[in-house]
Amino acid sequence: MIGLIFGETDFPKYIYKKIKNKKKYTIIDLTNKNFFKKDKNSHKVSIGQFGKIISILKEKNCKKVLFAGKVSKPNFSKLKLDLKGVYYISKIIKKSKIGDAAILKEIINIFKREGIKTISSTFFTPELNLSRGNYTKYRPDNDDKRNIKNAIKILNKSKPYSYIQAAIGRNNSVILEKRKGTQDMLRHINKKKNNGVLVKFPKKKQDKRLDLPTIGLDTLKQCKFAGLKGIVLKHKNNIFLDKAKAINYANKNKMFILVK
Repeated sequence: MIGLIFGETDFPKYIYKKIKNKKKYTIIDLTNKNFFKKDKNSHKVSIGQFGKIISILKEKNCKKVLFAGKVSKPNFSKLKLDLKGVYYISKIIKKSKIGDAAILKEIINIFKREGIKTISSTFFTPELNLSRGNYTKYRPDNDDKRNIKNAIKILNKSKPYSYIQAAIGRNNSVILEKRKGTQDMLRHINKKKNNGVLVKFPKKKQDKRLDLPTIGLDTLKQCKFAGLKGIVLKHKNNIFLDKAKAINYANKNKMFILVK
């Protein structure tokens, strides 16, 4: 029995659709809209109910868990905690001061102490990882390569446990995503036609079992609207949804998708 700890985004829906008739599972539903409520194996739980989460997993004999989807960083002062939540919260708050990646590592450690192993979020969906290569008809030109190099250089200088996963290289300058994420960054940058590149890499100290950078057709559309020419991902450290549709869209709009 596998425990599926699901948050927002389409990635959990993809996993669910793929395994629901093939594997025995228990869902811990952390989504705001209780997306998986129609499944008899789903349990709606809040992020502060560690005791309830662990009890459900142990009751269902889940020795392994898989995390997928986004769970927004909570306001710790407003969390409704159960007893285990109270026990563990001080450790989590301490890690939160280091960065988002540190919080995730601590949560993995909590499950480990409870005898539950965390497996890779792409364990059932390896086809969503892209390997090195250029996936479109169009390739980066010299200006794009310079923008890519600049963006990667700045990403590499970010703090080890930072929340930062994405940067836009444009005109020899770099724009880093803020805590609200990549979509918010793309919505708010100045629109400049056919100028700039989105680079989306894992956080520096990120545990590769969860929270890998995720993109899809919507990301390509947002990049096009922002005037960007392409997207760059890191080899086998990404989740690419709607791959065929996204590549087709990129080709139609003379954009590139590069994996380094």
